[in-house]
Amino acid sequence: MAQFTRLEVANRMKEIGLVTLFYHPDVEIAKQVVKACYDAGARLLEFTARGDFAHEVFGELVKYAIKELPGMIMGVGSVTDAAAASRFMSLGANFIVTPVLREDIAMVCNRRKVLWSPGCGSLTEITRAEELGCEIVKLFPGGVYGPGFVKAIKGPQPWTSIMPTGGVSPTKESLSSWFDAGVTCVGMGSKLIKKDDQGSFNLAEIQEKVMEALEIIRDIR
Repeated sequence: MAQFTRLEVANRMKEIGLVTLFYHPDVEIAKQVVKACYDAGARLLEFTARGDFAHEVFGELVKYAIKELPGMIMGVGSVTDAAAASRFMSLGANFIVTPVLREDIAMVCNRRKVLWSPGCGSLTEITRAEELGCEIVKLFPGGVYGPGFVKAIKGPQPWTSIMPTGGVSPTKESLSSWFDAGVTCVGMGSKLIKKDDQGSFNLAEIQEKVMEALEIIRDIR
């Protein structure tokens, strides 16, 4: 079961401002990447479960984080139905992120007081998500909508908390534009956790990039 309540997770998202996104089918490699992010100061990681047996990898990562990385909040992304959400919560997921708004996922997550963040692309979807108990809405794909969309939403709904994913870069220009528009936090994956030409992860570079992104977020807030 989750180690953190949805309110604890939401508060950490607001406090830190960054959720790192990552997936790899190899448990040992995944552990190395998670640790690199942790050592850089990241405390929220969304495991984008897009491969076969992803739940098995995630389960091992949660055990590793609980034992070796105190305070690391592990969640799962790319969840598309309530059954998958329930499976990942039983493996210790502290938050569930979805590409679309699905009420069945809202129901199972709310029952366990686990934060869920649905991908929304309109004010109507955002409003419905909040009516279903969503604390932080995922704007996806963020690059399609841009910071201007966030600013427009925050006008009539200043209480709405938004996390754009996709279209966010670890640069001062990109992060400033999003946070100035009023986002609560941002999600970043491939822009931070890159592979080299041989398909391997440069752990030192990952740690450096995550650290730089967190520093930029602290400075611009």
